[in-house]
Amino acid sequence: MILAGDIGGTKTELALIEPDRGVDDPVRQERFPSKDFNSLEAVLDKFLAGEEHPPTAASFGVAGPVIRQVVRTTNLPWTIDATAIGERFGISRVHLLNDLQAIATAVPHFSEDKLCTLNSGEPDPTGNIGVVAPGTGLGEAFLTWSGSGYTPWPSEGGHASFAPVTPEQLELLRYAERRFGHVSFERVCSGSGFPNIYDYIVASGLYEEPEWLSKELANARDRTPIIMTAGFERKAPICIAALDLFIAILAGVLGNMAVKIMSTGGLYLGGGIPPRILPRLQRPDFLDMVCYKGRFRDWLTRIPVHVILDSRAALHGAGWDAIEQDRQGGLS
Repeated sequence: MILAGDIGGTKTELALIEPDRGVDDPVRQERFPSKDFNSLEAVLDKFLAGEEHPPTAASFGVAGPVIRQVVRTTNLPWTIDATAIGERFGISRVHLLNDLQAIATAVPHFSEDKLCTLNSGEPDPTGNIGVVAPGTGLGEAFLTWSGSGYTPWPSEGGHASFAPVTPEQLELLRYAERRFGHVSFERVCSGSGFPNIYDYIVASGLYEEPEWLSKELANARDRTPIIMTAGFERKAPICIAALDLFIAILAGVLGNMAVKIMSTGGLYLGGGIPPRILPRLQRPDFLDMVCYKGRFRDWLTRIPVHVILDSRAALHGAGWDAIEQDRQGGLS
């Protein structure tokens, strides 16, 4: 039995998997509100209570940097230690990986129905692969060919400095610098950063905020879904402008990933946002902006671009990782 987990600030999702059945058909799967627990061990106590067939290997995709198999989670007051978990629950092999590394692990296993292809391109079957995932934050990871398969690597590239490429983006940078000092791509290309784009557009005075929108935003705990949906459904010009600016910045992030790692194997868009705005990503201007890299424009047009439709990609990637760790007698 294999234990897989996707550990985030909002929810912790766990699954018990029999390798012969595959990660898409778990024996048992359950989701827990992360903030209701003071540690991952407390969640595991509840999930594994009374389990007749305890897992022999476990992998957890965690939102945060993994240092020597220990993670201090970014949006939770948890410290997760692979060795301590293994000892407490009698699991011989426990592996921690960054949540984007977990998504990257799943990429080679995706079937066609788990993807929407924006550009078929000319894929190199052993070329590097880039993964960019705008969700609550902005995650990045990549894969390299080892000779027999792909190896996923973590990254904190979402925290790289925002680099504007248009006058409008330059004004956004100036606005955000006054609020935050250093401005990362995550500040303007994620669910948590989307309101920063909207606030900049409000401050620009170029658009009026409708009264109905003002009331909804005033009562909202999270403004992002309201603004993004209104932009996607073209209900308010101010929201359309915010979404268009977000799309342009996201395209730039993808293009940057392509040239940084030479992603001839393809680019994959993960996270919670892309599937929700898929028709907007399918418009030709998005790929045009991905390819906006001067002398590399023609080269970029040959890079395959896909949107990941699997809402449990990180959990499934952790499952594949646990199976591989168990097969190899890996980390413990």
